[in-house]
Amino acid sequence: MRRSLVTAAVLLALAGSLGAGPGGADRPPLPDRLADTGGGSQLITAEAPDTGSTTGTVTWWERRGGSWTEAGSAPARFGAGGLAEGATREQGTSTTPTGLYDLPYAFGIEDAPAGTTYPYRKVTEDSWWCQDNDSRAYNRWVEPRPAHCRAAEAEHLVSYGTQYARALVIGFNYDRPVRGRGAGIFLHVNGRGATAGCVSVPADAMAEILAWVDPARAPHIAVGTSSGPTAITRY
Repeated sequence: MRRSLVTAAVLLALAGSLGAGPGGADRPPLPDRLADTGGGSQLITAEAPDTGSTTGTVTWWERRGGSWTEAGSAPARFGAGGLAEGATREQGTSTTPTGLYDLPYAFGIEDAPAGTTYPYRKVTEDSWWCQDNDSRAYNRWVEPRPAHCRAAEAEHLVSYGTQYARALVIGFNYDRPVRGRGAGIFLHVNGRGATAGCVSVPADAMAEILAWVDPARAPHIAVGTSSGPTAITRY
C-alpha cells in the first residue's frame, strides 16, 4: 500500500510539472508576464511569432478582483515589413513598432459602435494625419490640412474607407514626437493584407474593442513578439 501511494504521488508531481510548462494550463495569463501593463485595468496585447511576421493575435484583457482575464481575442495583421523595436524604428519601413503605449483617442469614418465611451472623433473630408517631418503638426490629426503639412506627406483619412471605418490611435511617438521615427500608428480594421505599420483586426473585433475600452480604466496596448529582444513580455 505504501509503495502504491508513493508511486501515485510521483505520477501526480510529474503531471503537475508538465501542466506548469511553457504551454501548460498553469502558466500565468500574458499580462502577468509583462514587465509593465501601464497601470490601468484594461490591456490590449498584439503578439506576433517573430519580427518577420505579418500576422499574429490581438487579445483584450481586463483586471478584476486582482486577476487578469481574457475579454476577447482576434487574428491580427502587422506591418508588411514585420515588427521593429519602437525606440529605434525608422519611418517608411512599414514595420509595426513594438512597445507599451497608451491609446489617446478613437476615430472613424463610421459612427462609434453602440456603448462606446471612449473619446471618438468622426472623420470628415477635411481630416488628415500629418506625417510630414518638416511640419509643426508632425504625427497629429489636422483639420483642415495646413500649408506646412504637405499632402504627399499626410494621410487623407477619409480615403481609407475600410481601414479607418473605426480605429484607435496608438500612442507611439505621440507625446514628444521624434522626427523620422514614424507617424500615424493605429489599431484599425483590416484592409486587403499586411499594414503599413499599424495593427489591424477584423471589423467586428474592432467594433467589440471600441465598445469595451473604458477611458476610466486607463487602457494600454502592448505590441511585441513571442520571444527575443522584442518579446512582448519585455514591455
